Amino acid sequence: MSNLATHTATKAIVEKYGFNFTKSLGQNFLVDGNILRKIVDGADIGSDDIVFEIGTGIGTLTSELARRAKKVVAIEIDSRLIPILSETLSEFDNVEIINQDILKVDLPALVREHSPDQKIKVVANLPYYITTPIIMRFLEEGIALSSMVIMIQKEVADRIAAKPSTKAYGSLSVAIQYYADSRIIAKAPKGAFVPPPNVDSSVLRIDVKQDKGVELMDSDLFFEVVKGSFSKRRKTILNSLSTYGDFEKEIIEKALEASGIDPKRRGETLTILEFASLSNQIYCLRRETPNK
Repeated sequence: MSNLATHTATKAIVEKYGFNFTKSLGQNFLVDGNILRKIVDGADIGSDDIVFEIGTGIGTLTSELARRAKKVVAIEIDSRLIPILSETLSEFDNVEIINQDILKVDLPALVREHSPDQKIKVVANLPYYITTPIIMRFLEEGIALSSMVIMIQKEVADRIAAKPSTKAYGSLSVAIQYYADSRIIAKAPKGAFVPPPNVDSSVLRIDVKQDKGVELMDSDLFFEVVKGSFSKRRKTILNSLSTYGDFEKEIIEKALEASGIDPKRRGETLTILEFASLSNQIYCLRRETPNK
């Protein structure tokens, strides 16, 4: 079908099928061809790539991905869009639509089924209300993933890509940067969508690390330390951790000293390497101290 990334084309197909946007599903369809090209170009899609898309809308991004990729697996929760996609994607034989909830589908099994021998790429205009859970599913569940290029809320993109000692840097920054490198490759104003969202958006590229660069003795403890360190941003890391969960102040003091971290620093100043060192020291001290 002809270019869908315009107000006119999108309005026509929506009216033809009597489609009403559902706010609770975060439905905002991209109608800016320039931004569409930046997404697809930024994803570096080649003819051998298998791409997963989450949230197809009327197939605007899907069709551009299908023109470049070997196969596109598009996961769309809204069954009302399936007849529309049958029309807008009719020229492609390399697209499979999965009418399921991305947060409930057996994602590892789905990836193994469609891409058993190679890593996938994720390209999507994500529903903003479930952005973080979707990203973390792909990063945490052992998916054979190469990269993600995703349209998300600008504020969230800023947080993910933030560096230490900046206002946007937080537990989300550390969590995702532990698994991957990220950078913002484009920005999108509210007017680039129909209907326009209440916030501006950014296109973020996430490249999964082959080597995380840190060794963790206990990954669950590492993420608890990170969360605790940001639980009270105005407090020192010692005070934040000492009053979070079941962390013991004495152990925190010893772990900070062993890691060479000033207890008066705030959590937002620590690098991933420092968080890793701190959590490993806490792990060792707990093993040395019974019932801690």
